[in-house]
Amino acid sequence: MVSRAVSNETRSRAEREPSVPAGKALSPKPEALRRESLTQHALRRYGVVLVWIALIIGFGIARPTTFLTPSNFAAMFGTQAALLILTLSLVITLSVGEMDLSVASVLGLSAVVTAVLNTQQGWPWPLAVAAGLACGPIVGAANAFFVVVFEINALIITLGMGTLVLGISTFISDSSAIGGVDPQLTSIMLFRVFTLPVSFWLAIIVMLVIWYVQQFTTLGRHMLFTGQNHTVARLAGIRVNLIRFGAYALGGLVAAIAGEVVLAIAGGIEASSTQNLLLPAFAAAFLGAAVIQPGRFNAWGAAVAVFFLITGITGLQLLGLDAWIQNAFYGAALVVAVTASKLMARSQRER
Repeated sequence: MVSRAVSNETRSRAEREPSVPAGKALSPKPEALRRESLTQHALRRYGVVLVWIALIIGFGIARPTTFLTPSNFAAMFGTQAALLILTLSLVITLSVGEMDLSVASVLGLSAVVTAVLNTQQGWPWPLAVAAGLACGPIVGAANAFFVVVFEINALIITLGMGTLVLGISTFISDSSAIGGVDPQLTSIMLFRVFTLPVSFWLAIIVMLVIWYVQQFTTLGRHMLFTGQNHTVARLAGIRVNLIRFGAYALGGLVAAIAGEVVLAIAGGIEASSTQNLLLPAFAAAFLGAAVIQPGRFNAWGAAVAVFFLITGITGLQLLGLDAWIQNAFYGAALVVAVTASKLMARSQRER
């Protein structure tokens, strides 16, 4: 009887008061959680893009007559083709968990070989370009031979290989700048399509090809799994060593393409001058890993990072800062990008 009375009282109280599931008052609504999650997700993917837009607005307000001009934007976008392609060569090796410090030297070797064959040996420029491009996968395969087959530290091997290749380039060029490359090569690369040179569109094509492979092919998925964990990927049946070997060879080829772009635009080459592209390329590659697909080295992120960095440098120089700001900006960007990449990876593991 008593239990029935308590039950009736409880039922009548429940009818008077709305039902609140346990823990409901202490947690936000699912819609709010989803909105918050989507906002955080968007900021993680496009935060750098938003900062890039803010930089453009800020520099535009500060220097409207010099920064916000078609010629300035054409210069910023049109002059970064070689750096973007070199960055993409790093994206290939970094995405499989490898490191290649020789890419700038490969760029120089490709350009020097083409220049020497064209100007001193009389080769037609298409054949000279083909020979220069062949240097890339050869050096990449040499890197892979020591890193993949003998399992030697990639930093040591690629640093040593880069120094060796630089020495070979200096020897081939007789320690001097080489000019007088066939003007037809230069005219093709500088020909403007929609106000931007062919070199820019070539870089975009390379970016789109790498993006497509990474995003929509089995090879791209295998590269992703290999980069995340070699051992797990191997247990899943992926030919990890072949993927790593191919990444070095393909990265070398892409770096060689960047060398041909540098040579065509400048009309000549000096072997050691290409070394100053290594730091910007690494800065853009790691910064790009925090854009579009956070935590992954990706082609679109690399492109955004390259143009974000050149926007900052150009704006600061227009504000009156000296040329030293370029190295300082690239160095700071690399430190911030690597730190952000590390924190992002840790956050994903904790989830």
